[in-house]
Amino acid sequence: LLLTGCGRECIRRCSGGSHTNLCESYCRHCCNVCKCMPPGHAGSHKECCPCYNNWKESDGGPHCP
Repeated sequence: LLLTGCGRECIRRCSGGSHTNLCESYCRHCCNVCKCMPPGHAGSHKECCPCYNNWKESDGGPHCP
């Protein structure tokens, strides 16, 4: 999904998780930079948005939910 507004999609993507506020914060940052959002919930279908998928933390873990 290519997006211009990320808030609603991040609420959807992060729903059902145990760290919803943190997930939404990272999600909004990633969405605003990458201008795309993978379908599904956090952790799924990241290959649909290469920027979102390839953004890693310094330890190699995923930056975007």
